[in-house]
Amino acid sequence: MKKLEHIGIAVKNLDKSNLLFAKLLGIEHYKIEEVASEGVRTSFFMIGDVKIELLEATRADSPIAKFIEKRGEGLHHLAFEVDDIKKQMELTEEEGFLLLNKAPKEGADNKLVNFLHPKTTNHVLVEVVQEKK
Repeated sequence: MKKLEHIGIAVKNLDKSNLLFAKLLGIEHYKIEEVASEGVRTSFFMIGDVKIELLEATRADSPIAKFIEKRGEGLHHLAFEVDDIKKQMELTEEEGFLLLNKAPKEGADNKLVNFLHPKTTNHVLVEVVQEKK
């Protein structure tokens, strides 16, 4: 893994949270994007060389809606950038980590993504991301 790419934060209201984080960070978000397949609308802030991704559910059965219902708003995941997501998936499985998906999925911000199951990462949801070529 190359670096921490972004920190994902689950929020109930993206518009209100954008205002809050703009005030907190002193910068505006640079993009809002919907990932319909995951039932989520995202907003990105760039702070230094790490992004903050705010995630709002767009439907009640989405992973973010379920997360907020169970745990409330807050830290959702840490995302790490890799050069080759398929190779990284193989390596992490060989090391005993469980993947949530057998193949990478289309993610926000021009990325291919996969997640490691939190029960194998000290209850931290870890996302592996690769820039789409």
